[in-house]
Order: sequence, then structure tokens, then C-alpha cells
Amino acid sequence: MKKQLLAFATGAAIFAVFAQDQDFSKVEIKPTRLSPTVYMMEGAGGNLGVSAGEDTVFLVDSQFAPLTPKIEAAVNAISPKPVQFLFNTHWHYDHVGGNENLGKSGAIIVAQDNVRKRMGTDQFMAAFNQSVKASPKAALPVVTFAESMSFHLNGERIDVIHVPNAHTDGDAILHFTGSDVLHMGDTFFNGMYPFIDTGSGGSIEGMIAAADRGLALSTDKTKIIPGHGPLGSRADLQAYRQMLASVAERIRKQVDAGKSPEDIAKAGVTKEFDEKWGKGFLKPEQFVAIVAGGMRKH
Repeated sequence: MKKQLLAFATGAAIFAVFAQDQDFSKVEIKPTRLSPTVYMMEGAGGNLGVSAGEDTVFLVDSQFAPLTPKIEAAVNAISPKPVQFLFNTHWHYDHVGGNENLGKSGAIIVAQDNVRKRMGTDQFMAAFNQSVKASPKAALPVVTFAESMSFHLNGERIDVIHVPNAHTDGDAILHFTGSDVLHMGDTFFNGMYPFIDTGSGGSIEGMIAAADRGLALSTDKTKIIPGHGPLGSRADLQAYRQMLASVAERIRKQVDAGKSPEDIAKAGVTKEFDEKWGKGFLKPEQFVAIVAGGMRKH
């Protein structure tokens, strides 16, 4: 059954998003200004966040190593200051691939405790059937935290909150309080079914709880940066949360009834949501199989 589940959860569509050997030569880093000091940047991999102001440059995530020069150029177009702080929302290599480059350039890397633990040891991503080697020392977070922390930079407070067992066991969301911007990392995939890394402690219940935390911090005017997908609003996050909760309830009933992840994946539990959420890199059956497999582990 394990091999069957992997067959469901793998495939070129998923792996291409996270592949480290893809061609980055044509990737453009596209900034969107969200406040006088905060930007969202899109490229390849997880969406970046940037706070650039009178104090320093604070960067959220680093995408892939080959993109570091392009990311630095995009940041330099905003501010002449170097990146002083690099914050990682979690450990996946489409979010931390540029860490070593930026760390060697002097950036102070910060993340939740479990991010350093996972980056510092070999990992295996079962959904992709892929081993991930431990990161070099220069790529590792040098400042870590357990539950929460705050930065006081560029005229505002940036609150960081650990949302446990969501996309992984080390996820953090960031609230740029003065700018009214949230960076949700991969706890929020806007307009597509999310990948939940159950092998790294992730769960759909944790994803729902992370969405609830984001909703509690936001208003109708809040700009929300997702880990993947376009810039979102509170309404987008609310719709995402409702979809996750509905799907989780349906899958849980079938898991409790003894159905296998493969059978649940074929049962059409997401049918009404597929038009809106099923056109991303994870197809409906893949998403359901991963969620159901994660539920069976608990």
C-alpha cells in the first residue's frame, strides 16, 4: 500500500515545482509593493517577503541558490542596504535554497527550532520519494525560537508566530503590524490544493489552525502573502480555510471507516472544490491521498 500511495503522491507535476535542477535562467523576480516598506516578490519556489527601510533589509525566505543574484538585484533596486536578516518560514529547499549564499554574505538567518533541526540532518520527503542532504553550516539558522518572537525594524514591529504541525513541524507566519501584511509561508497555498509534508510533522488539522491564526490577525484590508500563488486577501484565506475544513471532515470519515488512502483518493471527496483549487501542481487525487495517509499515521 505504501508504494501505491507514493505513486499517487508523486509525478512530474509535483516534482517540477521543487526540483533543484530546473532551469532558472528565465526566471524573473517580480516585486509588488504592499506598503511603504514591505514587498512581496515572486520568482521560483516560495514567495518572498521583503521589509526595506531606514534600518535594514529583512528578507523572508530565499528560494533556490541559482536565483540569489537575481533576488539580490531585486532587493538592491528597492534599497542599497544588504540583507541583514533572512527569516525562513520552514525548511523546504524551495524556501531555503539561497541560505548558504546569503549567509556567507553576512545575513543573520532566523527560523523556528525545528527548521534548524531538519536542515541540519538528512531528510526524506516520502511524497516525492526524495532524499534531501543536510545543509552546510553557512545555510543554517543561527537564531532560533520555540513559539514566538518579534523584530523591531523599519518603523514597525514584525511579529513571528510558530504554527505547529501545519505544512511541517517548523512553520512560522509573520505579521508586519504597521504595514498590515501577513506572510503565511506554505500554510497558505492561494488558489490551489496545498502540499502537506506529513513526513515532516505536517497535518491538515494544523493547516486549518494556521489559517485560523492568520484570520484572527487580519482584517478585510490586510494583504496576505501565501507561500505559493498570488497575493491574497482575508476573503481568500477564509475560502481556503473552509475548503480545508470540509475536505478534512470528509476524509476523516472515510479513514475512520477503514478505507485506504488510494480508495479515498478515488472517492471524489473534493469534487465540488476541484474547479477552483484543483488546477495547481497538486492534483485532487494526490492531495487527498497525502491527507488521508497523514491521518492514518495518527
